[in-house]
Amino acid sequence: MDIERVRVIRKDKELPIPMYHTKGSVGFDMYCRDSVTIQPKEIGIVHLNNVIEVPKGYALFMFSRSSTPLKKGLIMANSVGIFDQDFCGPENEMKAMFYNITDAPVKIEKGERIVQGIFVSVIKSEFEDVDEIVKENRGEFGSTGGHK
Repeated sequence: MDIERVRVIRKDKELPIPMYHTKGSVGFDMYCRDSVTIQPKEIGIVHLNNVIEVPKGYALFMFSRSSTPLKKGLIMANSVGIFDQDFCGPENEMKAMFYNITDAPVKIEKGERIVQGIFVSVIKSEFEDVDEIVKENRGEFGSTGGHK
């Protein structure tokens, strides 16, 4: 696996820099900058302490850590965060929106690992408007699963 140096500004220098926690991890953990309480059935914004300069040719996808819904009762409000290469001004701190699916307030503590980021290689496309595409129709939603 190639390693690329990525520039990061940490808003709170006491919190760790984003890091991979195992040798085989593809997602790096990010930390909550301030303690936040999200009320039941509401969306709350979590500051992630970092401005990250996304490398050219990549996007940064941000996902909830796999244990977050089970342990905290929180799901990312938009399923996944996508950060573009040009979202890295000095005040462009990354944030995540979480929806509290429980019936009680949920507190996220300062320094808690709450999301994981993954750099994904992307291409920019130029779209061409055509009248037909010569391919066979594949089917509708779930057409490959053989659901009965």
